[in-house]
Amino acid sequence: MAFDYEYFKKEIFALTTIDLNSYKEKQMKRRIDTLIAKHKIEGYDKYIHALKTDKDLFEEFVGYITINVSEFYRNPEQWKLLDEIVFPELISKFGKNLKIWSAACSTGDEPYSLVMALSKHLPLNQIKIIATDLDKQVIAKAKVGLYNDKSIAAVPDEFKKKYFTQVGPSFKISDEIKARVEFKEHNLLKDAYPTDCHLIVCRNVLIYFTEEAKDEVFEKFFKTLAKGGTLFIGSTEQIMNYREIGYERKSSFFYGKPM
Repeated sequence: MAFDYEYFKKEIFALTTIDLNSYKEKQMKRRIDTLIAKHKIEGYDKYIHALKTDKDLFEEFVGYITINVSEFYRNPEQWKLLDEIVFPELISKFGKNLKIWSAACSTGDEPYSLVMALSKHLPLNQIKIIATDLDKQVIAKAKVGLYNDKSIAAVPDEFKKKYFTQVGPSFKISDEIKARVEFKEHNLLKDAYPTDCHLIVCRNVLIYFTEEAKDEVFEKFFKTLAKGGTLFIGSTEQIMNYREIGYERKSSFFYGKPM
């Protein structure tokens, strides 16, 4: 039997429920081949066996292929729009109990940014963010809440002073911010979505997906949004068929579901 990449994809799905068919193949295969070479393992079959028997290798693999790159207030001009236009609109439509989902939240930079940004409009005890990611390792890191200076570079000074404490070379986010975020494991391509969200934030993740998988996720986001809700995507993304799905384009990175 030839242990080719098709075989590998099937075995990985059985092992992790991660469907590699939904990721751009050339890009993903290159990443996986690099990882296999790093461990000097010969062939996909031997690597699969190693993933089944070595917990550390398995966790490294999941972390590596789920591509976690994140930072606080990434693309600050978009967060300015969120602060000055989107949040006030959502509060005027839905009141103070907003349901906000940070999808594919990585190490927590994004949901914690959302809490801080929203704290300019609402008391902290009225803020709750649902934050999900496929990778339980990054969720564990997010719950710890330790970041380097590069990660927090774009955080407004008022929030740096108020909500971060330096611990050696790192910066720890305050427990009062952490308490406003509920972290869960979630696979965008497989698991049920939350319902009636007022704001969904999913940024710079779907660029790794095939066009078909992207369409599927954007359609699911649309169904998940409450009428009048908003989807906030990344600067590397666009929804080519947003009209067909039903979205209204508010600006380059914000799409609304009509009332």
